[in-house]
Amino acid sequence: MGLQTFAMGFLSLLMAPVEAASLLILPAFITNLWQLFSGPDFGLLIKRLWVFLFFIFLGTLIGVSFLTASHSRWPGLALGVTLASYAAISLFSPQFSMSRQREKKWGAWVGWITGLITGATGIFVVPAVPFIGSLELTKDEMIQALGLSFTISTLSLAVGLGFSVQWVQADVLFSALAIVPSLFGMYLGQKFRGAMSPVFFRKVFFVVLLFLGLYMFFYNIKN
Repeated sequence: MGLQTFAMGFLSLLMAPVEAASLLILPAFITNLWQLFSGPDFGLLIKRLWVFLFFIFLGTLIGVSFLTASHSRWPGLALGVTLASYAAISLFSPQFSMSRQREKKWGAWVGWITGLITGATGIFVVPAVPFIGSLELTKDEMIQALGLSFTISTLSLAVGLGFSVQWVQADVLFSALAIVPSLFGMYLGQKFRGAMSPVFFRKVFFVVLLFLGLYMFFYNIKN
């Protein structure tokens, strides 16, 4: 969850959010694909979550017009709000679970909202991550389900940016160059994660994310 989330936040302080999203397409796709195929049963998750995934794809294609709006500070504002909200929810909200009977109905709404937020901000963790966390999956199934959700979100974003002529040849080149440092960062992150207390690691991650989101929000209001 860290690559796209943190990179969109930091890169958007230096460039337009649509440029940051374009740069992250290939490294996000490769790292999410790695996560996707590290789990136990790819086919079973597709069968279970296809409604959720379909609405992510559809919502992203519609929401991407907001991200590509020229000379607008709204994508930066929306990105800041999304990052801060995600961090606050993760830090302070209690864990909840969802029954299999309600899963598809709520999956459609959560997928739709996740897609719209993905298209508008380039961030695809809200509300997909809390939803997947509520499905009572095993640890390996959850890692794979997150990888599946993020892979579909990345592909949807690439298609949306392609149709809007935002993902040009230069973006593809720089996005490809970002793959190697992204994979190296994942390797280092796994090492650091193994050396830290899970509770401490989680708190540090979301506290930094909360301040980054708030900073982006107030920066875009001011400017």
